[in-house]
Amino acid sequence: MSPSNTCVNEDVWTVVRFATFTRLLSLFLQAVLNAVIPDHVADAFSPPRSETHLLLDPVIEALFGGLSHWDAEHFLFIAECGYLYEHNFAFFPLFPLILRLMAATVLWPLCGFLTLHGRLLLAVALGNSIVFVLSAVALYRLSRLVLQDRKLALVAVLMYCLTPANVFMIAGYSETLFAALSFAGLWLLETRFTLGACLLLGFATCARANGLVNAGFLLYLSLQWGLAHARALSRGAGGFQYRHYVWELIRFVLTGAFYAALVAIPFCLFQYYGYQTFCHPTATQVPPVLLNLARDKGYRVADAASPTPRWCQWRIPVLYSYIQDVYWDVGFLRYFRWKQIPNFILALPVATLGFVASYISVLLLFGIFCMHVQVLTRFHASSSPVLYWISAHLLFRYEPLLQDEKMFRSDRIKQQKDHKPGFGFMGMWRNNEVVYLLMHWQTCSIYTRCILGYFISYWLLGLALHCNFLPWT
Repeated sequence: MSPSNTCVNEDVWTVVRFATFTRLLSLFLQAVLNAVIPDHVADAFSPPRSETHLLLDPVIEALFGGLSHWDAEHFLFIAECGYLYEHNFAFFPLFPLILRLMAATVLWPLCGFLTLHGRLLLAVALGNSIVFVLSAVALYRLSRLVLQDRKLALVAVLMYCLTPANVFMIAGYSETLFAALSFAGLWLLETRFTLGACLLLGFATCARANGLVNAGFLLYLSLQWGLAHARALSRGAGGFQYRHYVWELIRFVLTGAFYAALVAIPFCLFQYYGYQTFCHPTATQVPPVLLNLARDKGYRVADAASPTPRWCQWRIPVLYSYIQDVYWDVGFLRYFRWKQIPNFILALPVATLGFVASYISVLLLFGIFCMHVQVLTRFHASSSPVLYWISAHLLFRYEPLLQDEKMFRSDRIKQQKDHKPGFGFMGMWRNNEVVYLLMHWQTCSIYTRCILGYFISYWLLGLALHCNFLPWT
């Protein structure tokens, strides 16, 4: 095996160790923080539970109950009961489908000890932890190809393991699944396995609506490759040849439309399902307790006897847009209010890094002007590798400790002599520049303290606040 392959394999194991460690630590901390901090009484979706608790339900609730708050309630409800309420269609089906599948297969032997809800909650903890490790490996592979720098790629992924959106990557949200599919799809795209990339990016759209943005990567790279091919053919023919460029343009239009369609079809099919459910309802059996909740809270259920929703009359009846507008008040400049200043402050760090990396400016501007601005953190942290690339770039540029390779290597050799290598903390430390910086915090530059301080503070605060029904990003 070549030295370069050995280094890459060592990096992958470093990523796996650190990602696993941060998942286990996150699960432990959220359980402790959820136990010691009283839950805030929030006006959030909270459907009644009709199942009688089984033997292990209290244990699972104590260990992982903090993972089921806020929007996680929607995903768990959909996995358990399906799409009964209109506003449930804001949450795309792939994640709850996987949870239900895990509960019915891998966790089926526990059905005598755990209710369906308990098995779904356990599926959240196990599934998101495993998928996060896979997403970290996919991000490393993608970063190696794009950045063409092994150490920069490694530090970027280690920063991803300390993502500011950490709580959303471990709780019952679809962010981790979306990140894994997006990073893996973009990696395949960089290797020019375009069809495989389209399939993975299409599945990403099944997980989150912003998967539609990934079609832009497909179109951009397809156009770039086509122009490069046309230039090469023209040079081979001895000069500029219009026909080569015309042919590549035609091929781009045809293949680009096909690729974009593969990414967009899941979104369209899900909107069609919502349209059929509410605009052409059939007789459905809704449990009385959930029907009472709908009456109390004003939730719409599919009912042939009720008036047709007004969005059904739109020229393009997109349920997702209607839900974002009516239920979440999402729209251009709607969040620009004095009372939202604290949320703008929460989003300031990720916005600053986004402006430094102009590559994601379009997503950033859309998030600032058209979304709930505090959502920017998890919006970018789960969908764009650039946040971690720019953070790693700034660390290498402004941190003398990372520039002094001799010092880092000598410290690593000393630790290897003093401790046996393993999967635990000291095994995780090996070849881990981020842990190295944390252990030398006092001598780090101000830039490093700001970047790592932002990542770690949001990593921890999210666990403390979100898991206790307190507002977070």
